[in-house]
Order: sequence, then structure tokens, then C-alpha cells
Amino acid sequence: MKHARQAKILEIIDKEVIETQEEIADRLKKAGMEVTQATISRDIKELRLIKVMTEDGRYKYAPFNSTDNTVFNRLMTVFSKSYVSSDYANNIVVVKTLPGMAPAAASAIDSMNYPEIVGSIAGDDTVLIVCRSEKIAKEFVEKLSKLAKSDDK
Repeated sequence: MKHARQAKILEIIDKEVIETQEEIADRLKKAGMEVTQATISRDIKELRLIKVMTEDGRYKYAPFNSTDNTVFNRLMTVFSKSYVSSDYANNIVVVKTLPGMAPAAASAIDSMNYPEIVGSIAGDDTVLIVCRSEKIAKEFVEKLSKLAKSDDK
């Protein structure tokens, strides 16, 4: 069911300009699939959908293509410009950012597709990342530090 629903979401956003989760829910309902907003939200995250600007200035859902260097490079720039510090405790990594930049930094981290990350959550200036082990958390902090230093602040 999940795979069929997610395939249908990809089909819908490929054929139409879909701006909201409600529009996705409506289209799925028309296709005979009853879903909650929470399910759609999870599907959007799992499918790695992003919002892109259309030619007429509206924003629509689209799949994130990790081979799209322009988007990936922009996310990495956002991360490196907003990064302040990072540390870990056990399997938890905490990333400090400039005020208001944690959601963007978390999006950049999520787009890296590191399999060692279980999940992340962002506040205003802090990103909390759950790794699979303490060893991985330590290595990930080192990766983040190197990544932030790779772009001149």
C-alpha cells in the first residue's frame, strides 16, 4: 500500500503543479486512497520531495534529484554559511547554527543521504541528529566540521 501510494504521489506531482499537502491528499482521494496529513508528510520526507519555483513564480512539489549539483551545492553552501559548531553525546549529534538557520542546515544534512543518520530535527539555531552509534556520531561530527571548513565563511 505504501509503495503504491508513494508511486501515485510521484505520478501526481509529475503531471500537475501541486503546491500543498492538501492537494496531494485530494488527488489521492480521487484515486481511491484515503490518507491523513501525517501520512502525506512522512511520504514527502521519504520521497525527498522539495518545493521548486515554477515559471509563473508559484512553488510546487518535485522530487529532489541528488545528481542535481546546483541544488546540492546550494544546500551545502547554506550549511557551511550557517554552521557554528557541532558536538556529540553517545549517538546524538548537536549542530549549532546561526539564529534561524537550523531548518535550512537540517535540510542540507538530510540531503546528504548519510545512511548512518537515523533522523534529524531542527529548532531555531540547533539541529539534533540521531546516529546509529556513538562511533558514527563522533565520525559524523568530524565530517560536518570538515564540510563547514571546506567553504570559506
